[in-house]
Amino acid sequence: MLSKDDILAALAAVAGPDGKTPLNQSGAIDGVTIRDGKVFVAIRVAPARARELEGMRAAAEARIRSLAGVASALVTLTAESAGAPAPAPAAGGHAHRRAPETRAIPGVAKIVAVASGKGGVGKSTTACNLALGLAALGLKVGVLDADVFGPSMPRLFGITGKPDLAPDGQKLKPMEAFGVKLMSIGFLVDEGAAVVWRGPMVMSALNQFLREVEWGELDVLVVDMPPGTGDAQLTMAQNVPLSGAVIVSTPQDLSLIDARRGMAMFRQVNVPLLGVVENMSYFVCPHCGGRSDIFAHGGARHEAETHGAPFLGEIPLDMTIRETSDGGQPIVVSAPDSPQAKAYLAVAERVRDGLFAGATRGAPRIVIE
Repeated sequence: MLSKDDILAALAAVAGPDGKTPLNQSGAIDGVTIRDGKVFVAIRVAPARARELEGMRAAAEARIRSLAGVASALVTLTAESAGAPAPAPAAGGHAHRRAPETRAIPGVAKIVAVASGKGGVGKSTTACNLALGLAALGLKVGVLDADVFGPSMPRLFGITGKPDLAPDGQKLKPMEAFGVKLMSIGFLVDEGAAVVWRGPMVMSALNQFLREVEWGELDVLVVDMPPGTGDAQLTMAQNVPLSGAVIVSTPQDLSLIDARRGMAMFRQVNVPLLGVVENMSYFVCPHCGGRSDIFAHGGARHEAETHGAPFLGEIPLDMTIRETSDGGQPIVVSAPDSPQAKAYLAVAERVRDGLFAGATRGAPRIVIE
């Protein structure tokens, strides 16, 4: 049975942050988790040294992977610890943080963030069917499940198991379903397991999923963002040149308030808004055919128009969408001629047109005051 002591013993062969002390004796290891042969290790380092110590992180990950009984390994660098002091303010009383240099992902032409200001609006289902819609239009598509606290893509795509190592032994091979490549933390942890990570650990994991997955040649990488406007969103905006963002909202006022925040955040970091999708827009009774606007109607369209963003379309509140999503057979592939699938395909066409009609966006420089 693989144990924490086995992992620590293996890490004795890796030099710690000072370049001399064995990592297992350096005091930098911030946590070791083992689940069914899947190993997660957090290493605490000074924020300014994160890039410099990437080689140490990679060496630790490779050493763990070499152990018998290890199915997969993920080593992250975390810059926080309990009681860590806040950064000293710059002159004038403001703390300035310069964004790291953004770099494109080799082989990936466009990166699209699918986001929402709050949870429960159907963002992941929309991202899944959007990706499949883009694939149906003839594009090579991948999906990165960036919601590390609530990964949904394994269930939506009906994929189980764990990713294999790429032939180079350094990167992970993405999983694949319906012609779409996929990576999610959900492949590395049990479905019911809680991921309890600090912000820097989340950021490190996302960077690894971006850089250490063999994505190959993709026309579009769809990123299913976690709800809100936090670390994950900033990590994506700071580390890769996002081609645009799609905001998902229901028509009701409470959802639209948060959708505004999402739009404002992407504008603040210079990410183009590809448009707004109104999910759960209306309900058509399967018995009488009557239509009900359960969450009101037209609010997302109005919000898009108010903020000068394209309106991408309306997706109904429909039992078939729910059933196919829960069953791992998304409606765009299981019933491509249905009205529900055609609604997603129309959104995909508008997103495709928005992505490839304009020039590629340069990487933003972000300064937070």
